[in-house]
Amino acid sequence: MVEIYNREDDKAQPPLSFPAYASTVRRAPSQPLVRMPQTVTETSGPAGCWDELMGSAMADMTRQHKGEPLGQRIIVTGRVLDEDSRPVPNTVVEIWQANAAGRYIHSRDNWPAPLDPNFTGVGRVVSDQEGRYRYITVRPGAYPWGNHYNAWRPAHIHLSLQGPAFATRLVTQMYFPDDPLIALDPIANAVPMPYRDRMVSRFDIGTTEPSFALGYLFDIVLRGRHATPFGE
Repeated sequence: MVEIYNREDDKAQPPLSFPAYASTVRRAPSQPLVRMPQTVTETSGPAGCWDELMGSAMADMTRQHKGEPLGQRIIVTGRVLDEDSRPVPNTVVEIWQANAAGRYIHSRDNWPAPLDPNFTGVGRVVSDQEGRYRYITVRPGAYPWGNHYNAWRPAHIHLSLQGPAFATRLVTQMYFPDDPLIALDPIANAVPMPYRDRMVSRFDIGTTEPSFALGYLFDIVLRGRHATPFGE
């Protein structure tokens, strides 16, 4: 059976080569892409048994170590949706981010910001039958990245969504509202407005828990004219 999907708006996705984002010029393909038809191998997989394959969910990134991590505790929640705003259940949402000081636990991240022994910056949740996901973390800090003079990445969280097969993957970034660095960031600006706003979360007082954590909403649309832009 052939699936018919709503046509996507190509302008919503970042180009493979965006000169302001310097590394894309070197890595972008120089020849036209070759589209390969998907077979059963690419469209089917182990959906529904992710815990057996990947272990239990890691929905609270502030409880992975002996102590509390430093920084503003936040709750992020939203829905994974298809092009017709229908929920997409059993979708793995992998999370990785810098700590509150803007530092990753990575051998190549060596700028002079402190590491947090109580924060690894990695989590994983699975959307429920209504497509909802939820995790707790700390708000990441901005960090320099060397793309150009005085270049700083806005605070962001990386999200990787795993669909019904390992080949069905979407990677994007979630930004925070009212961050002045978004307008200066070549990675964010590779996606033109108004599509860029689809990568910006919304503060939500209803998700916020008293005396515990601020709440943010971020829905992820997998395809169609309202698709969430891909990002690194």
